[in-house]
Amino acid sequence: MSEDHSYDYIIVGAGSSGCVLANRLSADPAIRVCVVEAGGGSDSDIRVRVPAGILSLYGDSKFDYGYTSVPQPCLNDRRIPMNRGKGLGGSSLINSMIYIRGHARDYDDWARLGCTGWGWDDVLPVFKDLERNVNGQDPAFHGTHGELLVDRPRDPNPVSHKFVAAAREAGLPENTDFNGTDQYGVGIYDVTQDRGGRFNAYRAFLAPVTDRENLTILTGAESRKLAIDGHRVTGLVIRRGGQDQTLHCRGEVVLSGGSIGSPALLLASGIGPGTALKASGRQVKHDLPGVGQNLQDHVDGMITTRSRSNSTLGLSVPNLHRILAAPLRYFGWRRGMLTTNYVEAGGFAKTRYAQGRPDIQFHFVPGYRSHRGRVVEYGHGYAVHTCVLRPRSLGEIRPIGPGTDFEMDPKFLSDDHDANVLVDGIRIARQILAASSFADIRGQEMLPGDSVRTDDEVLAYLRAEALTVYHPVGTCKMGTDDRAVVDPKGLRVAGMANLRVADASVMPTLIGGNTSAPSMMIAERAARAIIADRKARAHAA
Repeated sequence: MSEDHSYDYIIVGAGSSGCVLANRLSADPAIRVCVVEAGGGSDSDIRVRVPAGILSLYGDSKFDYGYTSVPQPCLNDRRIPMNRGKGLGGSSLINSMIYIRGHARDYDDWARLGCTGWGWDDVLPVFKDLERNVNGQDPAFHGTHGELLVDRPRDPNPVSHKFVAAAREAGLPENTDFNGTDQYGVGIYDVTQDRGGRFNAYRAFLAPVTDRENLTILTGAESRKLAIDGHRVTGLVIRRGGQDQTLHCRGEVVLSGGSIGSPALLLASGIGPGTALKASGRQVKHDLPGVGQNLQDHVDGMITTRSRSNSTLGLSVPNLHRILAAPLRYFGWRRGMLTTNYVEAGGFAKTRYAQGRPDIQFHFVPGYRSHRGRVVEYGHGYAVHTCVLRPRSLGEIRPIGPGTDFEMDPKFLSDDHDANVLVDGIRIARQILAASSFADIRGQEMLPGDSVRTDDEVLAYLRAEALTVYHPVGTCKMGTDDRAVVDPKGLRVAGMANLRVADASVMPTLIGGNTSAPSMMIAERAARAIIADRKARAHAA
């Protein structure tokens, strides 16, 4: 880092969005770029590199912020875990590596909401530019020269294929490309992996350019607040090694801390709803009502079944030989059970409430998910998660006290529509698991359990057990209404001269699918806007 700690661009967060931004902005050697990341400095930990290591990452403070919500009234006042990745790569360090973009209509919805230039025809070319698809899929929808490697799983468990066959029996078509002509159906998910190893945002975009002399990467640096003079950000106050210091900004600051980190930093800096800031004892630097509002996430319900078959993943004496052989199979041939991302199969279906496009997503696990909430449970089985793709329940992130603390209130199932969709989704998931394709490994349904049959009983189960699949968005939404935080053209924060947000928090509505790839697309769009603005200023000068 230079002695004056001064940069043209400061990027807050090195996750799926921040890594893309850092790559693109530092490509110009005349631009000095600093990336600030609160987590550690490497993804070399074997639990990160080996896909099956994901089970040990959730809840580990080295890799996971371990957020929890406030008690949720519609979920029996439970506090819901809201895990987010910590370190270079952000949540792409700990996610399930599934490559999904969402439904085309999701983006057309953004355009109809006033986000001109964000329709499907606008964003598809950006997705293609980022992608290095090695599956030979339709070039009308896929790119082959980008940095993000998209592959098929190396060695899916046979039970994952049973799920696909069972879903066909239940009337759902097999889909070999959820990012192609149609999202509807079931299949084996494409993944962001390189020869069976996790290929996260850091590996794709940041690691290849770390030797650029104009790029500074600060890890273990907690962003405390923005230094603000009027309507301009002059720097970023960070805490590193127990000491506070200020990074000075000559140009712009871009927040890429995600749908929790970005609004939290704005609130800590006095940018947000004036009433809430005053009530918490914070100085209001800029009254911006939409900050922290519009929180949306994919609420999820699980069916888990015990089975005697050791063809499923599991910890057991009959499976001991496979467990002992797994390291050799993985490191020798990149095969076997260590290649699993656990949610190998899944897909998209329509409940009775769907309006044209799928409104639920399945994540199938070819191993037993503990009915007691344990990370590892002895024995075998399989499970399917069902989530509501476009929830109507809107939550918020709000400040607590005069410092930097905040709380998250996703307000899960506060809109009855979400509860109705999830109950019907569980019905469809049960139809799939009841198909004859599972006959030879069928076991006892542990959750919800055979005694839970009516819609009311299923809903009661969901209130007691439903969680999230960790896709929060929307808390710094783009748009043109009075609750918009950033403008659609350049993702600039309203009323601020040199501050932008570029991550999933700018989504006005939640897309139908996993959010890592869309976050990268948003960052690419932001980088192009920043570079275009810089060129325009240079030309004008």
